[in-house]
Amino acid sequence: IVKEKDRYYDRFNGRVIFPIHSISGQVIGFGGRILKTDAKAAKYLNSPESEIYHKSKVLYGLYFAKKKIIQQDKCYLVEGYTDVISLYQSGIENVVASSGTSLTVEQIRLIKRFTKNITILYDGDEAGIKASLRGIDLILEEGMNVKILLFPEGEDPDSFSKQHSSAEFLEYIINNEQDFINFKTRLLLTSASSDPIKKAGVITDLVKTISVIPDHITRTIYIKECSKQLEIEEQILYTEISKRKRKKADQNYKKKNELLRKKQETTPNKPSNTKDFEIEEREIIRLLLKYGNQILFPEDNNNVDPDDCPLVYEYIIAELEADNIEFKTPVFRLIYNNYKEKLSEGNSIAIKQFINHPNPEIGKISADLLSNKYILSKFFTDKGSRVETEEMKLNLLVPKAIVEYKHRIINTHLDNIKNEIKEAQRTQNNDELINLQQKYHQLYQINIALAQKLGGRIILD
Repeated sequence: IVKEKDRYYDRFNGRVIFPIHSISGQVIGFGGRILKTDAKAAKYLNSPESEIYHKSKVLYGLYFAKKKIIQQDKCYLVEGYTDVISLYQSGIENVVASSGTSLTVEQIRLIKRFTKNITILYDGDEAGIKASLRGIDLILEEGMNVKILLFPEGEDPDSFSKQHSSAEFLEYIINNEQDFINFKTRLLLTSASSDPIKKAGVITDLVKTISVIPDHITRTIYIKECSKQLEIEEQILYTEISKRKRKKADQNYKKKNELLRKKQETTPNKPSNTKDFEIEEREIIRLLLKYGNQILFPEDNNNVDPDDCPLVYEYIIAELEADNIEFKTPVFRLIYNNYKEKLSEGNSIAIKQFINHPNPEIGKISADLLSNKYILSKFFTDKGSRVETEEMKLNLLVPKAIVEYKHRIINTHLDNIKNEIKEAQRTQNNDELINLQQKYHQLYQINIALAQKLGGRIILD
């Protein structure tokens, strides 16, 4: 119901209603399609945005389709409510709609929970083609596989399904769905004709699409296919994609630095100083950059299978994330987050990536951390005694660096709680005082355990 001045009226008057379900099957909103011809009225009208209904984060029909999507490991994506219903009636049940909105990242991630394979079924007109092209890059960027099928001009999934049997409809999809490279190449080359400038634009467009694919192997396969279809050397495509990825990385870091600067400007000063943690954070980042890909063998590594041991970066990330620890020093936080981003993209980590980083502050700090201040000229001294290199003691150094950092963090928390206890005592806030004393005791016990670890040798499980 909508209120306008002193009058109430039905928002969906004169419309057929499509209930919109959440992924768990609850009705969270409605879509209404007009039944009469009215040029002034919208064809479709949705419920307004609310705390439970966000149009860009919902896929129409997903609750009913998710089981079939999992079984068939594929999802068909259409535009409207009637498209979903018509396909479902035709026996194609693994189908969802973006509910008349442009496809969003949130909607793609919903599908990704059930399958990595999407086929876009849009109208064959210009609007349908543009919608398909918009969705391709978003889907690929999420590491998913995408195919496209356009219906004959003047047809849409709804009308086409009514004119054909279920078997004919499925056969049409199987015979006409195209890989995004074939679809885009054919479409763009048709418009480019024999114009070399336009053809260069086609190559640029395809490079832009391929560059967003996170998986290196998949990206390589598509580069080969693109090279073959466009009759252009693979190396040229690799060069262009590298340029685009570097440019995007630069833009991302500028954006992150700007957000961090704004956050620092708007965040009130806290009693604790980030310099309090700088020594510990510096050591963890140094070990991460220098030895991240080394195997962290336990102290007694006789007959130990390397596959059963974590790498240094795996151990450090797991330990920090287990306690939800974020670096306090901005530059170390940037390096750490950048390291994790590269891992999530499937990229191998190389020291030179940080030394030659587009952010000069990261480059300077990384170069300083990775420089060897002391060089051992011999593995044995002149008297024959063995010299242990740092790399040989990683099983002690890495856990020790983590424990020292956690110890410092808890000590800071304890100091802050002491101040809060004094304030609670001054204001005679007994409930708050009891709560703070309990919190202090719990942290103090953890601190004792950490101190004991620092006092002895730390053995990996």
